[in-house]
Amino acid sequence: MSRFESLARTLTPSLGTLTALSMLAACGGPSMPDAVAYEGVRLITGDGAVIEEATVIVQNGLFVAVGPSAALDAASAGTQVDLSGMTVMPTLNNAHFHLPSERAARTAALQSAAYYGTGSTFSFGLDEGTIGLEMRTESIPDAARSLSAGRGITSPEPGRSEVPYWVTTETEARAAVQELASQNVDIVKIWVDDRGGQYERLSPELYGAVIDEAHTNGIPVTAHVFRLQDAKGLLEAGIDVFAHGIRDMDIDDEVIEMWKARPEVVLIPNLPGPGVPAGEMSWMAGTVDAERIAQMESNQGENAAAQEAFGIQARNLVRLHAEGIRVAFGTDGGNSWSVHQELADMVRAGLSPADVLVAATSTAAMVMGLEETGTIVVGKSADFVVLDANPLEDITNTRSIVDVFLHGTRVDREGISARMLGG
Repeated sequence: MSRFESLARTLTPSLGTLTALSMLAACGGPSMPDAVAYEGVRLITGDGAVIEEATVIVQNGLFVAVGPSAALDAASAGTQVDLSGMTVMPTLNNAHFHLPSERAARTAALQSAAYYGTGSTFSFGLDEGTIGLEMRTESIPDAARSLSAGRGITSPEPGRSEVPYWVTTETEARAAVQELASQNVDIVKIWVDDRGGQYERLSPELYGAVIDEAHTNGIPVTAHVFRLQDAKGLLEAGIDVFAHGIRDMDIDDEVIEMWKARPEVVLIPNLPGPGVPAGEMSWMAGTVDAERIAQMESNQGENAAAQEAFGIQARNLVRLHAEGIRVAFGTDGGNSWSVHQELADMVRAGLSPADVLVAATSTAAMVMGLEETGTIVVGKSADFVVLDANPLEDITNTRSIVDVFLHGTRVDREGISARMLGG
């Protein structure tokens, strides 16, 4: 059983299991004076279940009771918070992101991510130095967790980033992985793309060596990919995660069959801009100044080429999802607010809001190897978002954030906003 398959089994409890576990701290349970009960919520658990009238009890940073309000004794908690009419869901997990490599900037980016409801981020292959690796184990107030791939691996790309290892031989490829393994990276990132004919793409011999060496060292591998042909080669070579969808054409039956034979392989679609106006952006006002928002709104318009590119990836995403391929969530780039645009784009592509929220919570946590988060389940870290509208009815309601909690502690969104806006 692969690392991903094992984690997936722990991340998909049934509603019955949730309720049964919750009864350990339910009616008639012992008094918990230091616990907080959040009552009357619509609960989106992260595994596809929804409880319309739920109570969630948090103690010492963990969920200690989760279930229908009628089955739980909220009075056993020392504090009761009435959230009637609100929706509670797990924090988002951004499994493809890029963070700054300087400590102060990285801290600010992780706090901005938390402001927008992201609990965990995965920095994919452009981390210079050791700061990103060091900060993985640090507890930063009001900040999302971070994982790191360190430096990624690609063929030489003069004029682009020089952060990744540039490899031209199998020996170089294996040596790069060995150095990453010595740094205990969370995943190995590779790029398999000629950037529109500008460079020689990483060959099957080289990415095959990377994947083999990484697996020998117990490290999964994620691939930036563009072409269908390369996706097939990567599947043959044993890739674990695709950091992008297939972008050059509609997928064929062959890649479906190859992928279904490797059900542990995860897709992070990372959709491009849809090429249509995004509408008003005032929901970003907590971290983006009014002048920039106005500029972004004024730059909106129809873009036929973008619509065509989006259409290819949207059709491929919908077909792969329909075939049972596991879909996770990531945004690329470094804008913390873009998680909400990506959620909306995945729904625009044709997935349901419910499926998209599972991708962005429990499945993304599974890809990241985070067993402690991703679902609202007894025993997990109390990482959750309080919304004043229902994202199952309209996915853009994930933007209507009232509060964010990480390990049971309320994130100081007001303080983050003031710092980001220079207040």
